[in-house]
Amino acid sequence: MGLYRDHGIVLRTHKLGEADRIVAFYTAGHGKVRAVAKGVRKTTSKFGARLEPTSHVAAQFYEGRTLDIVTQVDTVDHFRALREDLDRFARASAMLEAVDQVSEDAPPSAALYQLLLRALRTLSARSSNLVVAGFFWKLLALEGLRPSVDTCVRCGAPDGLVAFDLDEGGMLCRGCRRGTAVSGEAVMLLQQILGGRLATALEAPPSPATTEVEVLATRALEHHLERRLRSFGILEQA
Repeated sequence: MGLYRDHGIVLRTHKLGEADRIVAFYTAGHGKVRAVAKGVRKTTSKFGARLEPTSHVAAQFYEGRTLDIVTQVDTVDHFRALREDLDRFARASAMLEAVDQVSEDAPPSAALYQLLLRALRTLSARSSNLVVAGFFWKLLALEGLRPSVDTCVRCGAPDGLVAFDLDEGGMLCRGCRRGTAVSGEAVMLLQQILGGRLATALEAPPSPATTEVEVLATRALEHHLERRLRSFGILEQA
């Protein structure tokens, strides 16, 4: 039992009693933390507005038996651009929900914290519809589920990649094709995202190919989670 400090991102909140909230954070050093923020729903609360989803904070916690207690909060970044744009907030919420799910009962991961923080900063700076898709693919890679996108997952052929299959774990060539048909432009975007060239992929203007990549990313993550993402769902119908 004792006090500890950490940086964290607010994933979600829900009411507790008449004045309190339970806040789920993903933190740099302690992973997922669920803590009670006492009195934050009162108009006199000093830090209630600082504990909203997407907020990046420096917080002090008191360790409890089942739930910790938030005793101090300083804002690092409100990410106002995300909160003031419904589309961007929906996308940010999907990323928060994904981290909330994959981090349940998982050990702390500084890499996951940094991945989420970078994605929120990128989405706040630009509204590219590939930010969330890129985040989902990189999250799957971090989970040890990086799909094969450079060669056919079945026969190893480097060319003629035309389909993506979740159960196979990646791209398939014409001879092995099954699953979802994928355009050549979408294949290139996937290769950029998972090949360390996300910045290049983000320059792509909205197109049928960017939509393909979004839909595939959401389906792949939901396949891994074995549940639908409530806050976002499938981005577009295939």
